[in-house]
Amino acid sequence: MSGFKTIPRRTFLQGLGATMGLPLLDGMQTAQAAAAATPPVRAAFVFFPNGAIMPSWKPTGEGTDYQFSETLKPLEPFRSELNIFTGLAQDNGRAKGDGPGDHARCAASYLTGAHPVKTSGANIKVGVSVDQVAAQQIGKRTRLPSLEIGIERGRNAGNCDSGYSCAYSSNVAWKTATTPVAKEINPRAVFGRLFGSEEDAQVRKRRNRIRKSILDLVAADAKRLQKTLGSNDKAKLDEYFTSVREIEQRIARAEQDAQQRRPKDVKVPGNTPRDLTKHVNLMYDLLALAFQTDTTRVSTYMLGNAGSNRTYPMVDVNAGWHSLSHHRKEQPKIDQLKRIDKWHVEQFARFLHKLQGIKEGDGTLLDNCMIMYGSGLGDGNAHTHHDLPIVVAGRGGRTMQTGRCVVAKEERPLNDLFLSMLDRLDAEVESIGDSKQRLTEIDV
Repeated sequence: MSGFKTIPRRTFLQGLGATMGLPLLDGMQTAQAAAAATPPVRAAFVFFPNGAIMPSWKPTGEGTDYQFSETLKPLEPFRSELNIFTGLAQDNGRAKGDGPGDHARCAASYLTGAHPVKTSGANIKVGVSVDQVAAQQIGKRTRLPSLEIGIERGRNAGNCDSGYSCAYSSNVAWKTATTPVAKEINPRAVFGRLFGSEEDAQVRKRRNRIRKSILDLVAADAKRLQKTLGSNDKAKLDEYFTSVREIEQRIARAEQDAQQRRPKDVKVPGNTPRDLTKHVNLMYDLLALAFQTDTTRVSTYMLGNAGSNRTYPMVDVNAGWHSLSHHRKEQPKIDQLKRIDKWHVEQFARFLHKLQGIKEGDGTLLDNCMIMYGSGLGDGNAHTHHDLPIVVAGRGGRTMQTGRCVVAKEERPLNDLFLSMLDRLDAEVESIGDSKQRLTEIDV
């Protein structure tokens, strides 16, 4: 690296109405600043609704001596990079005298560990979610304190589940006990949050008219920076720019496809991709980009609102997901649900492959992440809130022991895992929800 100047970690490329973060480059590290240049730990909390077919989800065996289940088989290439948890519970998702509404409660309690007030009015109340606990402590270190993304548009008013407000079904991120953080489902809007700056109406109008790439807007600054880089960093920057350009092109194609296919009298909201696979993976890729550029270190991703009744024709499932979840042990319905479960795991595996392929420091981006994938329901048919389907991928900055199936004692709070994750984010708290103690089984 001799002969090239050191680059500050918080370097941005700037252009007309655009600000672009950079991945961690070798030139950002010096012997004197090695400790400061240690890659930060990031955490994402991915939520899927309606629970899972648990006999096909749960591995056999425990510790390092376990076998992947049928549903989790797509994750086998990442065996050494993840932990599978069984036995964890979210007790405050249960009725506790409030009657039906398990789907709304499962989303509301998933990351808060709190019991939501049953109301369809304005007096919603649950708790602060783990992602926002982290964002409040470490959010000032990044351009975005947190990033909330999803697939299905939500709303914060009205009755969505047996007297529970739609706010509970539509959100897993809560900034305060009474304030949900709305998710963004439009990939272009997410891209704009990552790379756009505050701009006046004229600049925004001009940029939309000429439809320039973010890379075109920061080209002059990028060219200046490249002159200061060594060969390794130039290659890394080229790879990063290629990834950004590819995502822009995919967003543009998705918008064009949506415009061409929509009925003349129906407007597609936000130009989100009509194809679910494209939509899900675009959002995963944007999340990877957000972490790669250290634009944020905390995120939530809702793959569906609580009680989502979406169909999955790509795996020959044309009935609604929620409707199928009440399968009453009918095998044809169970088989369809297993296909939905596995399809989602396949997309998650693709995301992990993406993170694993991004070099960071002397490891990968996945090494420095904790990606929790799971649901606030176990058995969707019985509406259980124990033995939840939970996977955590990544090594948390190499502070987590991975490659294991961790079998928790009956009713071990999911919130114990949150305490351990917050520690690794440098956002330590004494308790969250009904947590009892840190989940030390994952400690190195």
